Amino acid sequence: MGQQVAVVSKPSSLPGVVRFEANRNLTGQGHELFRSLDDAVGPRPSAALARQLFATGHVAALHMYGNIITVDLAKGSTAEGLDVVVRDMYQYWKPGMQPPAFEDVVPAEVAGGEVAGGEGAGGGGGADAEYLRLVPPTLVERSRAALAKWRATHG
Repeated sequence: MGQQVAVVSKPSSLPGVVRFEANRNLTGQGHELFRSLDDAVGPRPSAALARQLFATGHVAALHMYGNIITVDLAKGSTAEGLDVVVRDMYQYWKPGMQPPAFEDVVPAEVAGGEVAGGEGAGGGGGADAEYLRLVPPTLVERSRAALAKWRATHG
């Protein structure tokens, strides 16, 4: 899940420098220079990408402007795999990973608390009770109101 970024690797006339062009603007209208991992602070897309690129061990410094990423390679390193890091920067789920089950993300107060909506909420048990236990009461009421409105207009 998440979106892959289209990235094109461009050669540079300087040895040890590689340029990537992405289809996403990373810095807006400003230049950003990262001389080390210590410079890559904060939640900005450029800082997050810089942290990922420095983690490869192939990067000595980075400069980003808009959608252009200029990488100064570490001595003896190649640009192999850096384009994959840029391409996957927004991909938070990858093949082979196990996504969390819905039960894993239910807040504790809902999971252990009373049935949402009370006695008159749905009557009956089974799947209906499980639904009422997991769905917040405001959403249950909104859903019921929408269903009643639809039934009134569609017979």
